Amino acid sequence: MTAVNLNAWLHPSFTRSRSPTFLFHGLTNFPIPIPSLTVTKSPRDKPYSSTTSFTLFTLLTKEEMLQTKEKSTFNFKSYMLHKADAVNQALDNAIPLREPLRIHEAMRYTLLVGDKSVCPVLCVAACELVRGYAATTMLAACAVEMIHTMSLIHDNLPCMDNDELCRCKPTNHKVFGRDVAALVGDALLAFAFEHIVGATIGASLSHIVHALDELMHAISTEELVGVSLSNVSLTRR
Repeated sequence: MTAVNLNAWLHPSFTRSRSPTFLFHGLTNFPIPIPSLTVTKSPRDKPYSSTTSFTLFTLLTKEEMLQTKEKSTFNFKSYMLHKADAVNQALDNAIPLREPLRIHEAMRYTLLVGDKSVCPVLCVAACELVRGYAATTMLAACAVEMIHTMSLIHDNLPCMDNDELCRCKPTNHKVFGRDVAALVGDALLAFAFEHIVGATIGASLSHIVHALDELMHAISTEELVGVSLSNVSLTRR
């Protein structure tokens, strides 16, 4: 049996009309109500005041401690694979094979990459971290991956890095040609913003506009374009 002193974590707050409420230090948004306490005092007791120190002892057996540890275990690999699968399913639905067939086939070729969708998974994880819903942010996550894929396709072109492999398979321009690869990048960039604006459900207009602003800044000359220019300059020295 282990005695744990939680006095440093708990701070009582009192009002005239309410019973004592204990709040976790630093987590004041999540109060834990405690039932009204009846204090029996003898004549020799000092008057009860708000400065009274409370000491809470919790007795935990070794078995209970082990169970708590098991419940809090987070499987990072399983989480990434599960979210990546959800993102790829959403991307597959967002860009089906349709006319013009060659463009959409080329878009899907580099976009659908299985378990390598780190950027959109981070987008979903950030939403869940602040208690948001993955379904609400999935379209934004798909847009992030579309923009990321666009940058890869353009960076792989002969006029840029001239790479022959991307994501463990031949680059887009090696399979579909340079002209199609350039157009695919343009199409993915345009559709990323169209996808957010036209299909997002469960988010306010102001939140959608803010998300668009963040994405546009991320691909500006201060961010993605600027970094690509620096890479080109370094490789040509």
